[in-house]
This record gives sequence, C-alpha cells and structure tokens, in this order.
Amino acid sequence: MPSIQIYDTTLRDGAQKEGISFSVVDKLNIARKLDELGIQFIEGGWPGSNPKDIEFFEKARTLDLVNATLVAFGSTRKAEGEVETDPNIMALTNAGVKAVTIVGKSSAPQATRVLETTLEENLNMIADSVRYLKEKGLTVFFDAEHFFDGFKADASYALRTLEVATEAGADCLVLCDTNGGSLPDEITPAVKAARKLGKVSIGIHTHNDAELAVANTLAAVRAGVSHVQGTINGYGERCGNANLCSIIPTLQLKMGYDCLSEAQLGKLTEASHYISEAANLVPDSSLPYVGASAFGHKAGLHVSGLQRWSGSYQHIDPVKVGNQLRVLVSELSGRSNIIYRAKEMGFDFPPDGQEARRLLEQVKLLESRGFQYDHAEASFELLLRRAKPDYQPPFELVDFMVVVEKRRRPPTHENSEGMLSEAMVKVRVSAEVVHTVAEGNGPVNALDRALRKALLQFYPNLAPIKLMDYKVRILEESTGTESQVRVLIESSDGVDDWRTVGSSTNIIEASWLALADSLEYWLVKHRP
Repeated sequence: MPSIQIYDTTLRDGAQKEGISFSVVDKLNIARKLDELGIQFIEGGWPGSNPKDIEFFEKARTLDLVNATLVAFGSTRKAEGEVETDPNIMALTNAGVKAVTIVGKSSAPQATRVLETTLEENLNMIADSVRYLKEKGLTVFFDAEHFFDGFKADASYALRTLEVATEAGADCLVLCDTNGGSLPDEITPAVKAARKLGKVSIGIHTHNDAELAVANTLAAVRAGVSHVQGTINGYGERCGNANLCSIIPTLQLKMGYDCLSEAQLGKLTEASHYISEAANLVPDSSLPYVGASAFGHKAGLHVSGLQRWSGSYQHIDPVKVGNQLRVLVSELSGRSNIIYRAKEMGFDFPPDGQEARRLLEQVKLLESRGFQYDHAEASFELLLRRAKPDYQPPFELVDFMVVVEKRRRPPTHENSEGMLSEAMVKVRVSAEVVHTVAEGNGPVNALDRALRKALLQFYPNLAPIKLMDYKVRILEESTGTESQVRVLIESSDGVDDWRTVGSSTNIIEASWLALADSLEYWLVKHRP
C-alpha cells in the first residue's frame, strides 16, 4: 500500500484548545504514548516561546522514542532581520531536535496586512530561514500558512512561496487551511497546482471551522499529498484541527494507505482516551472510531441484526481500532468486556463464574458513583486483585481526619497565607494499628505525608514514590459545591508511572481513595 507520513501536533496546536493546559509531565507522557501508537513525527511545541516549552525540550532529550521523530515548531525570521541572530531561529537550532517546522505566510494579503512587509521581503524571510536551518543539518518542514486562502486571492504568489522554500531546501511543503473555511472541492485544485512544482513532497494541515477538516484532509490525500498533520481527538484552537483518530483509520481501512501497523492501529482508542484524560477533558463519546458510543447499540432492531451478522450495523470491526461493540443494557456484553480486560492484565475469571458477575456489578456500581478506569489502570488492577478471595492488602484504612485552619500561625515562605493543614491517619498493617499525624501544604499533601509516615515504618522502600500529577474533575456541575468529583493521581517511583482514581462528593475522600490506591498498587507489585 502507498504510505502516508503522520505528523501529530497535539502538544502544540492541540494545546491551544480552550480549557487545555498540559503540564511538562503531561507532554512527555503524551509524546511516549504517541510514539507507542506509531506516529512518525511529534511536534513538541515552540521552543523559546514560554518556560514550559523550554523545559519540555530540555527534558525531551532523554525521551527514548522508538517510532517517532520529535519536531520543534517556530516561524521564519522577522522582517528586515538577520536570520543568524533571530531569537526564534536560534531557539529552533538549540532545541536538541533533528527536525523543525517553520511557518511562513503563503498569502499575499497576510504578508502585507498582517506582517506589514513587502511581498518580496516575505519571500526572503522564507528562503533565508529554510536555507539556514538546512545548513544546520535539520530536516525542515515548511508550513505554508493560509495557503488555500492565499491561492484563492493570488495563486501565483502562493505558489511562489512554495518555490522559494523548495529552492532553499525544504524537505516537505505543508499546505495549511489556517482559517478552516475551505471546501473539499477548493482543496483539490490547489493541491494539484502545488504538486506540479514536482520537487518536494506535499503535506496538508487543516482546521475544522467549517467542520470539514477531516474531509479536506482526505481530499488532499486523494489529490496526492503524502504527509498529513492533525491532532488526537481533533483538539485545537477555535473549532479544532483535523482529527487524526478519524483520519488514520479512514486512510488505512477504507482508502488503502499505509499509516500504522495493525497492532498500532489497535491502540488508537486507548491513545485517544489517554490524551483526553491527560488534557483533563471528558472523552467525547460520540467521536467516530474511538468514542465510547462509536460502536454502541441500543435499538432492538440493530441488536437483533448484529446477533446475526456483525457487519449489519457497523462500518468496520471495532477491534481494528481498539474499540469494542457495546450492546447497551446488556449484562452479558458488560461481563465479557470485564473478563477481556482482566485477561489482558493476567487475571483469569471464568465467564460463567460468580467472580466475574460480582466484579461486573461492582464496576457498574462504582462507575455510577463517578469512578472511571480508562485512565486509571492501577485502580482497575486493584479491583481485579480484590475480587480474588485470597487477596491480602498490604494495609487497611482504619480512620483519617483532616483539619484546615487559618490564622493559627504566622505566614511563612512556604505558606504565605498562614493556612494550616493537618491530617491524622490510622492504618492497620498486619495485626498492628499505626496512628500518625502530619502537616502539609494543603489537605491532600497532609494526608499523603501522614500515610507515608505510617507506612514507611513497615515498607521503607516506599520512599522514592512521588506524586507526579493531580487532577480534579467536577462531574455534576448543576449541584454546585455538593457535586460529585473525580480525582486522578499519577505517581512514579522513578522507573514506572501509574494512575489511580477516586470519586466522592467529598474531595478529600476522593483524593484519599486515589492516594491509597497508588501506594497499595506499588506495594502489591513489589512484594518479595
């Protein structure tokens, strides 16, 4: 099959979606997940633009990527400036990557009215920047910003920007529908005109402002592009970017292009949900291919048809993208799903046994109370272990209490508002009950310290474990401060990372459940 290069810009363009603020740890974890998925190019961000991206590229030097090349993003040199001393260009060359993407104007009105420079100087900016970066030994992608609008306004100038980038040595010309307003029948002739230049591979980068980003991308591929840019779940500014979770399986399963291996494509749903949780956004159940409802069936006629033929009401086999058929309100479907996931983790539950039935009912009850295990694999594994009659937890909670007071002490450098958070924890280890107290910077930190203080007496090897991330999601906004909340905690021992979940109408209890799961999981995995 002809192959398509997949270029992911979730960490930069996707992060511009309203409501997303990835931490550096989030970005590193997402890069690993995208690499595992088999993405060929991962755009990490704009080095030099903000402290977070500076830190990311520093830490990304230690990423051991197997399938992907990390890419830094930036713009051409400034008008009337020198490329050798341009801060943006210097940041790209110092980012520690082998590939860069630079954006330049391919629209005459954009060059004169937004950059407020001449058309000739805009061409010089593109040529100088590409040539300089190529001289530094970098792979250079040229993002032709506003190309399709520029093609409609002045086709000869838009194509000239591609020519100067090509002459300067660009490795790929990426045609951008930056405003997201183009139609598929406008994409095709513009792509074909660009391809007539005939010297460099052509790429496509579309936005979703007319809800046509995926359609425009597919039209561009039909017209001959071999490099596709987009984001996981279609995240991006305004209405979003082209959704790779729709584009990749459509290209591979319906149009005959080679994007990922079959095994990698089978991880697509997992990657989609993982990144939505990292973004602290509710996974969109209605997303094609990867949404929880994408292969969900409720109508009796549909279910009856599916029992006779799996293709009767499904356009593909959901397993191909790592999703699953869901017969809503079907107990058998639910139990099978739990048993399948348990088997993946090495636990054997006979399909007709009481263990599987009880576990299913427990999961249903917990999920009705706000727990969700897609992004909390450690908590789910603990559910499986606890379902076994011979399971012995390394510790058990007896009681805890948290006190938060103000004005009890003067402000300090660490605690500028003079707040006191103090936690009392009582746990049972074997036959011994341990009662400890600790202060912290906030109630969750105090709980964490008190629990560790108790457990370190018995398990000193717990010391390296650190809380890497802590997210709270409101599940029922209409009930105000009485809302059910879900807490997701990511922990690390410096070698492995794992995630746990807790849910309650009490944020402290939800935090405790996730925190206790985190330490219990590690202790169980590292029992002698």
